[in-house]
Amino acid sequence: MSTQTAITFTGVRAVGIPVADQERALEFYQRTLGFEKRLDGEFAPGQRWIEVGPPGGEASLALMKATPDGPAGIDTRIRLATTDAAAAHAGLVANGVDADAAIIPFPVPMFAFRDPDGNRLVVVEVRRR
Repeated sequence: MSTQTAITFTGVRAVGIPVADQERALEFYQRTLGFEKRLDGEFAPGQRWIEVGPPGGEASLALMKATPDGPAGIDTRIRLATTDAAAAHAGLVANGVDADAAIIPFPVPMFAFRDPDGNRLVVVEVRRR
C-alpha cells in the first residue's frame, strides 16, 4: 500500500500572457490598466521575465515573449475583477483600448477587451456582500 504526501498550495502566483513586445506590453499594463510591476529580470541570457498585477491583488500576469508554439493574440481566459464594470469600461474606451461595445449584464456585468497584442481578457464586476 502506498501513502501519498500532502501537497499544500497557497495561491496562484502568475498566469502567462504571450506578448510580441514586452516593453510595449509593460507600458500598456502599467499606464493604461494601472497595474504595478512586481518582477522584472533576466532568467536566462536574453530571456526577460516580467510580472505585473493590480495593486493589492495576489496573482500576477507574466508578460512572456511570444513564441511560435505560444503566439500572442489569444483568448487568455483571464477574468479581472472590478467593483464597477461600467466605470472600467468607460475608462478603457476613453484610453483607446479595444473593448467590446457593450457590457453583458447577466449573470454579472462583464465585458472583454484586448491588449495591444490582441490578447483577450474579461472584466467582471464583483459585488461585495
